[in-house]
Amino acid sequence: MLGLEDVTQFLASETGLATISTTQMDGRVLSSIANCGVVQNPLTGADCVALVSTGRAARLDHVRRGSEVTIAVRRGWIWLAVTGKADLIGPSDPASGIDAEALRLLLREIYEAAGGKHDDFDEYDRQMIKDGRTAVLVDPARIIGNQPAA
Repeated sequence: MLGLEDVTQFLASETGLATISTTQMDGRVLSSIANCGVVQNPLTGADCVALVSTGRAARLDHVRRGSEVTIAVRRGWIWLAVTGKADLIGPSDPASGIDAEALRLLLREIYEAAGGKHDDFDEYDRQMIKDGRTAVLVDPARIIGNQPAA
């Protein structure tokens, strides 16, 4: 059975680049690309698969409406997918106990967990505010794939 440790290793094996899928109101699937990493969800304390999303991304509206999120990662012929409900934390999705400083640090943590490196984190922080960036924290209710378990 695959677990989050497999997801962490798999994401780190190349880059954190993954396909993110949500369900639109009319039932069609919307897929896009983002870098992901495994972090601790500050709302639940449980590990989750996370990404940083622009505030205008349609996926955020889908999650607010109740869509689950599937994160699919492929490396050659090997793949895995994580599906679950997501928590959102950002300017349009405030969370109890998460102030602006905690959000700033969470967005950095996700970025770094997804393999991101930055020469000027002050500039990174300014851009995150400008873009209304939101943390998307996916509870891994289901992990499937053809990757052998570690």
